[in-house]
Amino acid sequence: MENALPTLRQERGWSQQRLAEELGVSRQTVISIERGRFDPSLPLAFRIARLFGTSIEAVFQPEDEA
Repeated sequence: MENALPTLRQERGWSQQRLAEELGVSRQTVISIERGRFDPSLPLAFRIARLFGTSIEAVFQPEDEA
């Protein structure tokens, strides 16, 4: 799954650790999501989208649609 998480995070000037703290997850989880090694649960995807004031679709896109 492709995602815009690194870009969104960097636009805010946040470290991976800061984003992890904002979401209530580990830094390793953020790293794994950013690298496409882990797809977040639906509740976590909603938290990410809400945190950045956008839709889930704006953050995450299936690789075949990217």
